Amino acid sequence: MAAQREWFEKDYYRVLGVAEDADAKDITRAYRKLARENHPDANPGDSAAEERFKEISAAYDVVGDAEKRKEYDEVRAAGPMGPGGPGGFGGGGPSGGFTFNAGDMGGGLGDVFGNLFGGGRGRGGRGRATGPQRGGDLEAELHLGFTDAVAGLTTTLHLVSDAVCHVCNGNGAEPGTTPTTCPTCGGRGVVDDDQGFFATQRPCPQCAGRGVLIEHPCKNCRGVGIERRPREVKVRIPAGVHDGQRIRLKGRGDPGRNGGPPGDLFVTCKVDPHALFRMDGRDLRITVPITFPEAALGADISVPTIDGASVKVRLPAGTRTGRTFRVKGRGVATTKATGDLLVTVEVAVPVTLSDAERAAVEALAAAADESPRAHLFPPAAPEPETEEASR
Repeated sequence: MAAQREWFEKDYYRVLGVAEDADAKDITRAYRKLARENHPDANPGDSAAEERFKEISAAYDVVGDAEKRKEYDEVRAAGPMGPGGPGGFGGGGPSGGFTFNAGDMGGGLGDVFGNLFGGGRGRGGRGRATGPQRGGDLEAELHLGFTDAVAGLTTTLHLVSDAVCHVCNGNGAEPGTTPTTCPTCGGRGVVDDDQGFFATQRPCPQCAGRGVLIEHPCKNCRGVGIERRPREVKVRIPAGVHDGQRIRLKGRGDPGRNGGPPGDLFVTCKVDPHALFRMDGRDLRITVPITFPEAALGADISVPTIDGASVKVRLPAGTRTGRTFRVKGRGVATTKATGDLLVTVEVAVPVTLSDAERAAVEALAAAADESPRAHLFPPAAPEPETEEASR
């Protein structure tokens, strides 16, 4: 895009109330807050608020876009006396019309000014319309049960956000009427300011950058083409979504302005914990208690699965607490692969014992040949014999 004269005159950061080094999230947050406060729907009949809304939108259109913001910062840093500025060289005087052929220079000087102004052009060049604006991105939260997160599901989000006006279908004109092409800019949304060596562009003052004129504005949206209303968005949650994972729905955000593309909708998933299972990538984990005889002698134990069934897991004799067994194909089934069920066993120690259990444990203790801690200590040296001294 060509550098616009108002870039030198307006501080878009001040318009949005943010610092020049603010990050993209802070800029978007500030824009949404100001847009809600000054939206024509929230201020019917308030022309000052409407103008303020246009100013806020124009500021966000520049500093809310990473590439435009970089160009804007560079142009502002160069100052009004820099190349292409209102008072810079080639700046509109009758004798400022020297020319050059960028092609003959291998693109050198043309590339310098092209990078600075995002496509600066010489006399007679054709500018690009700046009317269409991309819609803003939206954020939403979706709370899921653990089993739904494992299996995946299709659900509906209920949002209250900007949407294309259902009366005029977004063109801003009362039904039965049609917007007309702006005669001042010819539908481009911008007008040229010849500065001699360079030409800059600014939004068309007659159509405010839209490229069209609306003689009979839609009563529902007041000619904006956008209304704020409840809407439903169907979303497919893939199997194995994790707590805190963000899913992007392209084109389901706020509608674009002046024919621009819509923004995106980002859905953050909040997954409830499960009493037994937890996800580990595509695998599911579960901890199962076992008895000492099962650990010592070996056993086949029944283990629940996430789908409500059960599987048999064979424990070998001498299974230690904390050992993990893998059950193939009983994890999360994604489009790429199916995970496994990881079963970790823990030997359960009874809190109370019956008389028979106590007797059995005492008999086991008496029959044990060696303490399991014996290898931790070196064998004690025998005490020297004491001989009685003769008198």
